[in-house]
Amino acid sequence: MRGDDPHPKNASHFSSVRCRYRPPQGGGESLVDDVWLEIGFGAGEHLLEQARHHPRTGLIGAEPYEGGVAKLLARLTGAENIRIYEGDAREIIEALPDASIGRVFILFPDPWPKTRHHKRRFVQTQTLDALARVLKPGAELRFASDDAGYLAWTLERLIAHPAFAWTAERASDWTMRSADWPQTRYEAKALHGPPVFLRFVRKPIL
Repeated sequence: MRGDDPHPKNASHFSSVRCRYRPPQGGGESLVDDVWLEIGFGAGEHLLEQARHHPRTGLIGAEPYEGGVAKLLARLTGAENIRIYEGDAREIIEALPDASIGRVFILFPDPWPKTRHHKRRFVQTQTLDALARVLKPGAELRFASDDAGYLAWTLERLIAHPAFAWTAERASDWTMRSADWPQTRYEAKALHGPPVFLRFVRKPIL
């Protein structure tokens, strides 16, 4: 969820290929078995790996920074099951139908560490309400962070939310990525501390 403007060497590539990966207008869309959403995909490493390993799953990536979008576009050849939304993920969540998403990824979002900036954090009760609406019963919400403050903030809100259940069964679950959770270069840097991985599921709708 972090990024900046495209490097000059990426700018021409960005402008020339970005339109190739807009959602098609009208027919021609291939059928998929499920749809997943990654919020703030950064350079797109995780999104691309998931798309390649799950060709029958449609991946929507939301990223507000052109630099990240440009890096992903440069490596998208052959990944026909990815759709990019260049903007605030909250906008696309609002537009999605109820119970339409099978998995959501929020990986290493900006922690906004200063207290006066906490309102800018993506994980808020209102955002979780919106995600609960679009997630299918049993769908998974994956969150990762290397910031202890943001981790505590997120756990507090997810545990308190009636629509989500934490899947952790032992302490080691915090520090272990599942087999289908590829590591990114940002994660490997562990800039703020050891990375922590959370998995929650959408409870059945009663």
